[in-house]
Amino acid sequence: MGNSYSIRSTKIGNTAGFRLPAEFYHQHPQFANADGWIEVLSPDIAIVRIIPQSGEVEEAEDSLLMRLFLDFVTAEAMKNNTLQPYTTEMSEAAHQLLEGVDLEDGLVADG
Repeated sequence: MGNSYSIRSTKIGNTAGFRLPAEFYHQHPQFANADGWIEVLSPDIAIVRIIPQSGEVEEAEDSLLMRLFLDFVTAEAMKNNTLQPYTTEMSEAAHQLLEGVDLEDGLVADG
C-alpha cells in the first residue's frame, strides 16, 4: 500500500493533536494544508482520512478507503489467525454454486 509513518500525540494550542514527520509531507505533498477526519474502527485502530486539494479527490478517496479497509481486515485476520489458504476444493465448490446462474456480461471472468 505505501509507507508507514510514526505519529506522536502532542499539544497544539489548547487542544491535542498528532504530529506527522516532515518525511510524510516530502513524500506526499498533496496532503500539505489539507483537511480531513479520523474514524475509530475498534478500541486500538483508527483511520485518518486526509483529503487533498486536487481535482482527482473522489477517485483517490475510493481507492484509499478500499486499501485502508483491506489493510484493516487483513490485520484483524492475521491477529486472530483466521486466514485460510484458498484451495482448489473451495474454488470448485464456488463454481458448483454458480453453475447455471446467469450473470450480466463483464461481471465474472472465465477461469
